[in-house]
Amino acid sequence: MTLKVLEHEQGDWAVLQVCGELDLVTSPSVRQHVHDAVADGRRSLVLDLGEVRFCDSSGVGVLIAARRLMRSCQGRLRLILPAQGTVEDSHVNRVLGALGVRRLFEVYPDLESATVEPATKPLSA
Repeated sequence: MTLKVLEHEQGDWAVLQVCGELDLVTSPSVRQHVHDAVADGRRSLVLDLGEVRFCDSSGVGVLIAARRLMRSCQGRLRLILPAQGTVEDSHVNRVLGALGVRRLFEVYPDLESATVEPATKPLSA
Protein backbone atom coordinates (compact mmCIF):
# COMPACT_ATOMS: atom_id res chain seq x y z
CA MET A 1 0.00 0.00 0.00
CA THR A 2 1.23 3.48 -0.79
CA LEU A 3 1.25 6.49 1.47
CA LYS A 4 -0.97 9.51 1.06
CA VAL A 5 -0.69 12.72 3.11
CA LEU A 6 -3.61 15.14 3.01
CA GLU A 7 -3.09 18.65 4.34
CA HIS A 8 -5.71 21.02 5.71
CA GLU A 9 -6.23 23.53 8.47
CA GLN A 10 -8.44 23.42 11.54
CA GLY A 11 -8.42 26.78 13.30
CA ASP A 12 -4.81 27.57 14.20
CA TRP A 13 -3.71 24.00 13.54
CA ALA A 14 -2.09 22.57 10.43
CA VAL A 15 -3.38 19.02 10.04
CA LEU A 16 -1.53 16.28 8.18
CA GLN A 17 -3.75 13.26 7.65
CA VAL A 18 -1.49 10.28 7.00
CA CYS A 19 -3.02 7.28 5.18
CA GLY A 20 -1.32 3.99 4.37
CA GLU A 21 1.94 2.52 5.59
CA LEU A 22 4.57 4.54 7.43
CA ASP A 23 7.81 2.71 6.73
CA LEU A 24 11.36 3.11 5.45
CA VAL A 25 10.16 3.96 1.94
CA THR A 26 7.31 6.34 2.83
CA SER A 27 8.47 8.04 6.04
CA PRO A 28 10.67 10.63 4.24
CA SER A 29 7.50 11.99 2.64
CA VAL A 30 5.88 12.56 6.03
CA ARG A 31 9.09 14.13 7.33
CA GLN A 32 9.07 16.52 4.34
CA HIS A 33 5.43 17.50 4.96
CA VAL A 34 6.26 18.32 8.59
CA HIS A 35 9.30 20.39 7.55
CA ASP A 36 7.23 22.20 4.91
CA ALA A 37 4.57 23.10 7.49
CA VAL A 38 7.22 24.55 9.81
CA ALA A 39 8.88 26.39 6.90
CA ASP A 40 5.46 27.91 6.14
CA GLY A 41 5.39 29.29 9.67
CA ARG A 42 3.08 26.72 11.21
CA ARG A 43 3.78 26.14 14.91
CA SER A 44 0.72 24.04 15.78
CA LEU A 45 0.67 20.67 14.03
CA VAL A 46 -1.63 17.68 14.24
CA LEU A 47 -0.59 14.36 12.72
CA ASP A 48 -3.72 12.32 12.12
CA LEU A 49 -2.56 8.70 12.13
CA GLY A 50 -6.03 7.19 12.08
CA GLU A 51 -5.54 5.69 8.63
CA VAL A 52 -2.01 4.37 9.17
CA ARG A 53 -2.19 0.59 8.92
CA PHE A 54 1.51 -0.15 9.46
CA CYS A 55 4.33 1.73 11.15
CA ASP A 56 7.91 0.50 11.49
CA SER A 57 10.85 1.98 13.39
CA SER A 58 11.58 4.51 10.64
CA GLY A 59 8.00 5.77 10.96
CA VAL A 60 8.46 6.11 14.72
CA GLY A 61 11.71 7.96 14.02
CA VAL A 62 9.80 10.47 11.89
CA LEU A 63 7.30 11.03 14.72
CA ILE A 64 10.10 11.58 17.24
CA ALA A 65 11.92 13.92 14.82
CA ALA A 66 8.67 15.86 14.28
CA ARG A 67 8.29 16.23 18.05
CA ARG A 68 11.86 17.45 18.37
CA LEU A 69 11.42 19.94 15.50
CA MET A 70 8.19 21.35 16.90
CA ARG A 71 9.72 21.72 20.36
CA SER A 72 12.80 23.47 18.93
CA CYS A 73 10.60 26.17 17.41
CA GLN A 74 8.35 26.44 20.48
CA GLY A 75 5.62 24.70 18.52
CA ARG A 76 3.02 22.11 19.45
CA LEU A 77 2.57 18.59 18.08
CA ARG A 78 -0.44 16.38 18.70
CA LEU A 79 -1.19 12.92 17.37
CA ILE A 80 -4.58 11.48 16.55
CA LEU A 81 -5.13 7.80 17.10
CA PRO A 82 -8.85 7.13 16.54
CA ALA A 83 -11.22 5.55 19.04
CA GLN A 84 -9.94 2.07 18.27
CA GLY A 85 -6.44 3.48 18.65
CA THR A 86 -7.07 4.42 22.24
CA VAL A 87 -7.26 0.77 23.10
CA GLU A 88 -4.41 -1.51 22.29
CA ASP A 89 -5.55 -2.68 18.85
CA SER A 90 -4.20 0.28 16.88
CA HIS A 91 -0.96 -0.73 15.17
CA VAL A 92 0.66 2.69 15.70
CA ASN A 93 -0.40 2.75 19.34
CA ARG A 94 1.07 -0.75 19.90
CA VAL A 95 4.35 0.18 18.21
CA LEU A 96 4.71 3.41 20.19
CA GLY A 97 3.91 1.55 23.40
CA ALA A 98 6.26 -1.34 22.66
CA LEU A 99 9.13 1.07 22.04
CA GLY A 100 8.35 3.00 25.20
CA VAL A 101 7.82 6.32 23.42
CA ARG A 102 4.01 6.59 23.60
CA ARG A 103 4.29 8.87 26.65
CA LEU A 104 6.31 11.43 24.64
CA PHE A 105 3.26 12.42 22.62
CA GLU A 106 -0.02 14.17 23.27
CA VAL A 107 -2.52 11.71 21.79
CA TYR A 108 -6.17 12.43 21.06
CA PRO A 109 -9.00 10.25 19.71
CA ASP A 110 -10.21 12.68 17.02
CA LEU A 111 -9.55 15.99 15.29
CA GLU A 112 -12.08 17.92 17.33
CA SER A 113 -10.51 17.08 20.68
CA ALA A 114 -6.98 17.61 19.31
CA THR A 115 -7.66 21.12 18.04
CA VAL A 116 -9.92 22.57 20.71
CA GLU A 117 -8.41 25.40 22.78
CA PRO A 118 -7.61 24.94 25.55
CA ALA A 119 -6.90 21.35 24.74
CA THR A 120 -8.93 18.67 26.37
CA LYS A 121 -6.86 16.29 28.41
CA PRO A 122 -4.91 13.95 26.13
CA LEU A 123 -5.45 10.23 26.36
CA SER A 124 -3.37 8.59 29.03
CA ALA A 125 -0.35 6.54 28.07
